[in-house]
Amino acid sequence: MTAIDLSSLIGRAERVLAQLEAWLPPAPPDINWSAQAFRWRKRGARGWLDAVANVSTINLDDLQHIERQKDIIDRNTRHFLHKKPANNVLMTGARGTGKSSLVKAMLAAYGDQGLRLIEVDKADMGDLGDIVDLVCSRPERFIIFCDDLSFEEGEPGYKALKSVLDGSVSASGDNVLIYATSNRRHLMPEYMSENLSAKHQSDGEIHPGETVEEKISLSERFGLWLSFYPFKQDDYLDIVNYWLHEHGCSAADIEASRTEALQWALERGSRSGRVARQFARDWAARYA
Repeated sequence: MTAIDLSSLIGRAERVLAQLEAWLPPAPPDINWSAQAFRWRKRGARGWLDAVANVSTINLDDLQHIERQKDIIDRNTRHFLHKKPANNVLMTGARGTGKSSLVKAMLAAYGDQGLRLIEVDKADMGDLGDIVDLVCSRPERFIIFCDDLSFEEGEPGYKALKSVLDGSVSASGDNVLIYATSNRRHLMPEYMSENLSAKHQSDGEIHPGETVEEKISLSERFGLWLSFYPFKQDDYLDIVNYWLHEHGCSAADIEASRTEALQWALERGSRSGRVARQFARDWAARYA
């Protein structure tokens, strides 16, 4: 082969490689392990931990009228940090009552003690095993956070979550917990027709059908269940007052906000902590 032929062959190979590079996704970036919070990102079949530059910060004291839930999840998280036995947590109930904020508050309280947060979208739940393998040798303690979690029939992430929670041959590692929020206690839709498969024994004992058992089995893999309920009117107003004070409103302005705060909640059909904070922002911007 002459030098001209070799040069031509190299040139053709370089053009082919350039075309391949245009089709192939770029390699995922290196993980910034100094960050306190991450999101699981996907590009094609590749996934990586993307460090969150600006973490949404909320403190435990900012969360009002959920003292029991705060105490339980705080105790469980401290046990986890101290390498004591700890449970995965499922938080269910009324919207806007502080479920996801409570998880963020754990990071604000214990991020400087080695706690880390990984947010995973429901669509990427099938990658849970890969995420666990990625962090299993790290010294930090990782909470995998799944917000507004629910599954429809046949979704692949359902079985992946079951395996990571409890049931896989491989252990999930003692530096990983899963904290999930959902509006459904059993994480999947429940239909009236499923009750028809229940078996009634002669001694009066009732056995649920296999479909119902399958749905219950997922939520039962969470060691802690925390329920959140709609706030009473006085509780809602307390939360409004708290945030108005945080925004620098005077006592007179806070007192004057009562009627409009109730109207704000009525228009939205909810007396939640989220609605209370939204009203406080609007009122403080106008009067503080």
